[in-house]
This record gives sequence, structure tokens and C-alpha cells, in this order.
Amino acid sequence: MPADDLDLPRTMRALVKHHAGEGLQLDPERPRPTVGPLDVLIRVQKAGICGTDRHIWQWDDWAAGRIPVGIVTGHEFAGVVAAVGDAVKTVTVGQRVSAEGHITAGRDYNSRTGNAHIARDTKILGVDRDGVFADYVCVPESNVWPIHPDIPDRIAATFDPLGNAVHTVMAANVSAKTVLISGVGIIGLMAVTVAKAAGASRIYCTDINPARLGLAKRLGAHEAFNSAEGNEWMRTVRDETRGEGVDVLLEMSGAPQAMDEGFRTLRNGGTAALLGLPARSVDFDFNANIIFKGCTVLGINGRRMWQTWYQMEELLLSGHIELDEIITHEFPIGRYDKAFETMISGEGIKVLIDVD
Repeated sequence: MPADDLDLPRTMRALVKHHAGEGLQLDPERPRPTVGPLDVLIRVQKAGICGTDRHIWQWDDWAAGRIPVGIVTGHEFAGVVAAVGDAVKTVTVGQRVSAEGHITAGRDYNSRTGNAHIARDTKILGVDRDGVFADYVCVPESNVWPIHPDIPDRIAATFDPLGNAVHTVMAANVSAKTVLISGVGIIGLMAVTVAKAAGASRIYCTDINPARLGLAKRLGAHEAFNSAEGNEWMRTVRDETRGEGVDVLLEMSGAPQAMDEGFRTLRNGGTAALLGLPARSVDFDFNANIIFKGCTVLGINGRRMWQTWYQMEELLLSGHIELDEIITHEFPIGRYDKAFETMISGEGIKVLIDVD
């Protein structure tokens, strides 16, 4: 039976970017997505607010140049399959699922050579097409990820940012190496616990938020330095790494100062994995920091499909990564304004919206 002939509501609640300015609006009668033959309709249970959603809420220059007014926002979630298209074969109604939010036709060079996460035709949930801050979201069958029974919804709703952290850490091959994580926001904190689970020998962190630096130490950092207090920490790290510097830099902040100090603390021949996004172009000494240092620089975007997802699931099931202190708040969708306020103010770290 076609999905749209099933006994499902024709409308739904959805957080919409209703105008070119600050904020979102809760539309109580947004039309429910139409389900195509290869689509899966998912009833959203929990959704996470991320930095991209903050940009959209605040309507900064990036959002104004990228986000279409009228779109349903959000891309991190866990839910239950409500309906499937006629040609869907691997997903069933009632199944607990999340989904990869980068959607591609699968026909370009990168998609066909194992790098679909950087396909040039990628469309992102909540950015280029309607997202998950709603009762229902529709995604292609090929993007659906079944949630293991032992992983609760509140954890599964963080698969997207956790996948970013896992991808960054695993790409840099941190096992038995000294690691500097610059920036301990949500993904930086996740990277601490992932790097510890992946066997990093010592983990150093920098940030300007004392509370998050304290949490980084509880999650497994050897030392956590407040970079707002000067750069003497760089000497400390060098002294503790045979005068060479760290083996690996995981740059999570996008802050120009953090990027420069991170590369200066990286040893010659080390590896830098860059996930943080600068707000604008930055001045950077390529000669000293990259060329003469002879380091390897990795640009990290999203999650590898599906290698990162398997790694993420195994790490969660092993019990070796800790997310409970990172997921700090949950609000019902009717209090979305409070949820965003909590995230933007810094009072919360990972903030979830309960949609069900």
C-alpha cells in the first residue's frame, strides 16, 4: 500500500525558518512529507541542536547566504519508521532508526569511490532540504541507519556530531600517540572520550571555557589549558613530549589563534586533522606551520559512509566512550526557544529536543 494511503496525519508540527532574521517558528500544521517509492518516513523521537542550527537561528552571514527561508531545520535525530515506499526492501515500519544527513544521488566520482561524504551533489537535511525538527522527516532508504537495541534514543540522537568526532580521531590514527585537541565544544569533548578509547597515549586540550576544560579532564584529558591566559601551555606540552611537540593535532574550534597555536605545538612530521570552521578567512603561516614542518594535514567533513557509523556503534557498545555529561539538557518541542537559549548561552552543551 502506498505510504500516503496509510492512516497517518496529513500535517505535523515543525520548526521553520519563517523569515530572514533571528529565530525559528513552530508551525503546527506543516504538510507531512510525501513518501516516494525509495523513501522512508520516520517519526522523530529526539533531535539534537548543533552549531549549524545556531547559525540558522542567529541568521549570520553564512546562514543568510545558504539557508532558504521556509525550510524545516535540524539534522541530528533518532526516531521510529512510520511508513516506507513501495520499493523499499531493507527497512520496516516500527524499526528504530537514525539517518546520515548528507544525501547524494550516488553517481559522482566520490560517491562511486568510497567517499560519498564529500560528494559534490550533497544535500544536507535541515540546510538544503527539510530537516528533523518536526514530527516526521523523509529520507532515502540508503541513508537510514538502524539503531542497535542497546543504544538509547538520547544517545542515538547524537550520532551526527559523534560521527564527526569519530571520523576526525580515526583519520588521524591516534593510537599510542600524544594528541592536542584545540576547542572542547560539543564535538571536541566527544573527541576526548573517543581518542581515549582509541588508545591515545596522552591527550591535551585547549579552550577558553573553564567548565568545559574541567569536563575534558573528567573525560580523559591528561591536561586542559585555558588559552585565554596566555600560551605558556605550549612550553609545558613541548617539555612533556621530549621537546618535539604532539604527534597529532585535532583542530575543533575554527578559531585563528587556536589554529596557529595548535600547529606550532605539533611536532615536525606530525598529523593535523581539521574539523573546526573559521568564521572568515584567516592569516596563516603556511611556511612555518605546514611546509617546513613537513606535517600531514587532513580536512575532515562529516562522516565516512558507512565506515564511521560502524566504528561509532562499536565504540558505544564497548562502553568505552562517555556521553552522559556532554548531553546536558532535553526540552519538549513546544519549548524550542528555551532549548536554543540554553545552547546559545553556553549553559548547556548538547541540548536535545523531545519531539514525541
